[in-house]
Amino acid sequence: MIPVPSGVRVWIASGHTDMRKGFASLALLVQEKLAKDPHGGHLFVFRGRRGDLIKIIWHDGQGACLFAKRLERGRFIWPTPSEGAVPMSPAQLGYMLEGIDWRAPQHTWRPEIAG
Repeated sequence: MIPVPSGVRVWIASGHTDMRKGFASLALLVQEKLAKDPHGGHLFVFRGRRGDLIKIIWHDGQGACLFAKRLERGRFIWPTPSEGAVPMSPAQLGYMLEGIDWRAPQHTWRPEIAG
């Protein structure tokens, strides 16, 4: 799990992105397409065309970080394609990284009685 400090915002880049890009190219997309500062300490999440791979860029104040995750089965839930960035909470990012629908997470089991 990515150690997300308090106060850090998470932004999803809507649409799909060429997953051959590295930190520098993705940072340029953040700056030009999303009109955000890629070195401001926020996390920016990108998804490939097939939907099973995401990349996250983050500048933690000391250096640039590039994280990638590929799902063995299934696809990452993504907002409908539109221009710009979609904000999400760090908890929703955690759901996404686990392959859970971050828009409406469901309890899988709940105790009915105590004891």
